[in-house]
Amino acid sequence: MKKKSVVTAVLATAVLGTSLVSATPSFAAEEKVAFNQEYKTPSFIGEKWVAPKGLDKKQTVIAFLDAKKGEFKIKNAADSFKVKSETADKATKSTHFRLQQQVNGVPVFGADSAVSVDAEGNVNSFFGQVVPEEILADAATEAKVSGKEALKIASKAIAKEVGKLGKLDKEKAELFVYAVDGKATLAYVTEVSFLDPAPGRYITVVDAVSGKILEQENLIHDDKYDKQGAKVATGYTTVESIKDEAAVADAVAANATGSGYGILGNYQTFEVTLSGSTYYLRGTSRGLGTETLNANNGTSRLYYVTSTSTTFSDAAAVDAEAYAERVYDYYKNNFGRNSVDNAGQQLLSVVHYSRKYNNAFWNGTYMVYGDGDGSVFRPLSAGLDVIAHEMTHGVTEHSANLVYQNESGALNESISDIFGAMVDRDDWLMGEDVYTPATPGDALRSISNPAAYGDPDHYSKRYTGTEDNGGVHTNSGINNKAAYLLSDGGTHYGVTVTGIGREATEKIYYRALTLYLTSSSNYAAMRQAAIQAATDLYGATSTQVNSVKQAYSAVGVN
Repeated sequence: MKKKSVVTAVLATAVLGTSLVSATPSFAAEEKVAFNQEYKTPSFIGEKWVAPKGLDKKQTVIAFLDAKKGEFKIKNAADSFKVKSETADKATKSTHFRLQQQVNGVPVFGADSAVSVDAEGNVNSFFGQVVPEEILADAATEAKVSGKEALKIASKAIAKEVGKLGKLDKEKAELFVYAVDGKATLAYVTEVSFLDPAPGRYITVVDAVSGKILEQENLIHDDKYDKQGAKVATGYTTVESIKDEAAVADAVAANATGSGYGILGNYQTFEVTLSGSTYYLRGTSRGLGTETLNANNGTSRLYYVTSTSTTFSDAAAVDAEAYAERVYDYYKNNFGRNSVDNAGQQLLSVVHYSRKYNNAFWNGTYMVYGDGDGSVFRPLSAGLDVIAHEMTHGVTEHSANLVYQNESGALNESISDIFGAMVDRDDWLMGEDVYTPATPGDALRSISNPAAYGDPDHYSKRYTGTEDNGGVHTNSGINNKAAYLLSDGGTHYGVTVTGIGREATEKIYYRALTLYLTSSSNYAAMRQAAIQAATDLYGATSTQVNSVKQAYSAVGVN
């Protein structure tokens, strides 16, 4: 969540560039087409394309892509693209498609797109990345390594780095055409996630012909999250599970309202489940449920949090469960979203992870919270914005799936910050309730004033090095500042922004994230996605659209 946390996505493909504009922008001539700098194919098309008569919406999308095949450098859109999802928007009567580029039925890694069709059946926007087919033609067509073998190769390399792996939370391998630096390879992109012996969510790219590892990255990082450099302690002796899991799962259970006091002494209520004579910190009314588990200051086992009554005394667990429910309700009540995947995914929280662990992260299965060392952090589940930040990584994973590197990774982090501040509306700070408990008034980041914590507030000041996956936590300040200006207004670098309030701002960012941003989106795409979302909601000539343009020009993104 803070200066290094997990997010969801996969290893990097080439990201796009943006240009710096003057402090006195003109909003009349917004670009209608933008191009990927590496592939010279469109990354954004904002011109309306009138569809031929007689086509349904899906056929219209394919016909649009085929009409642009020269620009996209493909031969046949029907062969080159697979429709992944189709979403109808009742408010605007538009339909939104997410597509995946493919070669002989094999998806091209990082080459996804979003195309919207308006109420009249015409295409009104394209966002995404398309790799020219001449580059993809060099990839092998037949794998000589199986997905199972690729996972063994990946796990062996991971174990060599971190030690013997404990229980795996996720293990999968997907075959892709993997294009990097103008060369395409048939490869498996594997994901292996675990909590023991240390936090890991490894993405490993394995050549499907030779078995060679092409890339490997752990998406969970600790080095910058812990500002004082405390090491993660692992390997503590664990005890047997409180109760046999299968027996608990099969038991006839009854729901009740539980209560308890959180880390900061705040009274919390939440859902609990009664099984036999034992109450479990588990709710069932939200999607497929919420549950908080206890790592017992270890890394290799998880235990149920229980009580003999509806009152729970574990303050860190009380906060984790209550706030997970609250963030679920925020997305459900404001956007109709059913959990992080919009299909009710169970929300599993883990507290008391390791010892003096100064971190919180989302690993695709769990939201995990350390207790902190008492100096740098108190237990991290005490921060509502921390929990909202981590859960939003899950929302991003199941929508735009922004690649966690460079500009797309900075947007990934920024969006979690933005919605952290939208759920916890007290201020524009991140982590203020858990960071340095002996120092009042400070925080890990400021959305309203990123520079106060050493983060850039303008594109010209962005970090361009390779640390922290290209500065994903640092450069998030640019988009954070734009969001703050959009909501509250102000003058920044000579550009005056008219604030539109938090309610309109959160609607614009949620729509941009779930309908327009794609895995390779950069700052320029973020600007266009926000403009498109505001246009859908409020009209092309609205104050809201003009404020979006002002906000992004104020931070140097045009």
